[in-house]
This record gives sequence, C-alpha cells and structure tokens, in this order.
Amino acid sequence: MDREMKQILAFFLAVFLLAGGTALANQIQVGVQGGLSMPNIRGGTGIYSEGFQSRTGPFFGIFADYQFESHFSLRAEINYASHGGKKDGMQPVPLEMLTLPLPPGTILYADFYTEAILNYLEIPVLLELSWGKKPRFYINAGPYLSFLLNAKTVTSGMSSFYYDKGGAFPVLLPPDYQPIPPVSFDANTDIKEKINDINAGVAGGAGVSFPVGPGDIVAGFHFSWGMTNIQKNSAVYGEDQTGAIVFIFGYSLWLK
Repeated sequence: MDREMKQILAFFLAVFLLAGGTALANQIQVGVQGGLSMPNIRGGTGIYSEGFQSRTGPFFGIFADYQFESHFSLRAEINYASHGGKKDGMQPVPLEMLTLPLPPGTILYADFYTEAILNYLEIPVLLELSWGKKPRFYINAGPYLSFLLNAKTVTSGMSSFYYDKGGAFPVLLPPDYQPIPPVSFDANTDIKEKINDINAGVAGGAGVSFPVGPGDIVAGFHFSWGMTNIQKNSAVYGEDQTGAIVFIFGYSLWLK
C-alpha cells in the first residue's frame, strides 16, 4: 500500500472514530452485508469503451452506524465491490491482442465477447436518515473512495478481422488476398496497469431492517456513481466512469 492510499485510509478512519467518540453518539450499530452487484461502465467517449452493458458481480463488506440523533446517524462502510461491464458482437480489437503488422493507429474490428472486471475496496462515508422501529426504514448518501484491487478482461469467441464495425471490409492477406481465417479470442488479460488506482464518487442507498434475535436483518439496495475517469490513458481508451446498483442483505448488532 503506497503512502497516498495510507493517508486517505487514515482520513476516513479519523472521521469514523471522531464521530463515534463524540458525546452525542448514543448508539453504535455494526454489521455485515453482501449481495449481487450490477455494475456498468458509462461514458463511452472512446471506441474501446463504448457499448458496454451491465454485468453481475459480488459485493460484500462490513459497516458501522454511529447514531447521534434519534433519526440521524453517520455510517461508514468497507466493501469489496465488483465493477465493470460486458459487450458482445462486433467491437474494436484491443491493441494487446493484435499481432498483425499494421500501420500505427490502425483499428481492427472482430465479432467476440468481452467482459471487463474491475474489483475495488470501496469506502463510503454516509449520512443516514431513519424512521420507524419495527420495521425501521432508512435512506443514506455521501462520498466514497475506492482502491483498485485487480482488473482484467475476459474475452471469448472466434472471428475474422475487419476494417469496419459493420464487417463489410475484411482484412485480406497476400498473396491471394483472402480474408484471415477466424481466430480464437479466448483470453484472460490482466489490465490493472491501464486502470487508475483510485476511484471516487457518490454512494447511497435505502432499505429496511427487522429485529431478529439479538440484532436486525437488513435488506435494501446500494448504489455507487463514480465521478473520476477509470482509464490511465484517456487519449487511447477514452474517459469513462463506473458505477453499480447492488441488492443487499445483511445483519447488524447494537453495541451501545
């Protein structure tokens, strides 16, 4: 973990502990949560990133609520959050998958499947409004920072190469100038060095909790809306952001 990441984590921890240590904090709730994430890559300003659709991925983590008033609390979370997107069909071939001798700047297309998987450690700090007791409803919102854990693209399919997205102009090989036979796109490619280490944006959610045993069962949804560019080389790959909607279930306990 580099120095910048340590400083950011220390800041969030300080805010978290300060809120919990104030005289106004009269109840502390901690819990675990998990669910199904439906992330997507939005923006599509570059040809390599346009056309992505939502994929599904895991989401799980821990949270703590410091209640400082009967209806308001400060909530901090540490989550493993899977982001990214998928697309299928004719699309630009990533540069690292091209082995043909081509003039610089040449873009080739092929018909295959791509899934981009970006996994983050996500840390939101949220202001939460709640009402009711049995059941208790809540909504929350606030900023978040996330730190890239790993990133890869999973591709599959067989296709020839084309000079256009419509597939009307195949790449021809001399001396007979016949189309290149279909090649396999089955690959698992590490792209972490191409993705920015830190992502930031706005997070929030809503849900309901029911008392069960010594604690509460929690059900609801969580969202994250990234506001920073995820790619390092925006000149080639465009300027795109990531975000997700997550359906969550969890369990919490009151400590104070």
